[in-house]
Amino acid sequence: MSFLIGVKILKKAIIYVHGKGGSALEAENFKKNCPGFDMIGIDYQEYLPWIVREKIQVKYDEIKFNYDQIDLVANSIGVYFSMLALQNSSINKALFISPILDMKKSIYDKLQLLGLTTADLENEGEIVVPGSENLSWKYLQFVEDNPINWQIPTEILYGQNDDHTSRETLDSFIQSHNAHVTIMKNGQHWFHTKEQVDFLNHWMESKIRE
Repeated sequence: MSFLIGVKILKKAIIYVHGKGGSALEAENFKKNCPGFDMIGIDYQEYLPWIVREKIQVKYDEIKFNYDQIDLVANSIGVYFSMLALQNSSINKALFISPILDMKKSIYDKLQLLGLTTADLENEGEIVVPGSENLSWKYLQFVEDNPINWQIPTEILYGQNDDHTSRETLDSFIQSHNAHVTIMKNGQHWFHTKEQVDFLNHWMESKIRE
């Protein structure tokens, strides 16, 4: 999408990175909230960070010279993948929906709930977690070997009852980053009811204009 500023045409785009079970097609649903932006969804089926990171980086490299401004919208685990891939990129602003902000802590917390240690995970290689993602030593090693230094201005939408990212983790991220949060009372990790979706759309529309 292009806008005239004096004699200069300003071209703007949003990269959208979905969460688990999502699709790049979700970007079209958000298009109405972001007038003036081309929406570019990134699709992936495997949830391995070393694979998704490359997909995001390749797409960013494809478009970065075609736009004057690139923003980011990411959802859930897509936030972790996006920060991993784009931390050194020229992103103007990021909007995070129900973000996974600290993958290392997330893995450690799951181990603790199971009464296990990192030594157990190393010995087993992979641990099956009923009703959740399996825990992988290779995955944890990748997370630890690839720290994130996120400096991009960020707006976060967080549900009060989010069961994936704790309030402690959220507050720690806010305090140590250039980030602001909007909390939906009684909101969940998955924004799916009409009330929640309406709240999300209003939030996105207002933040993308700021």
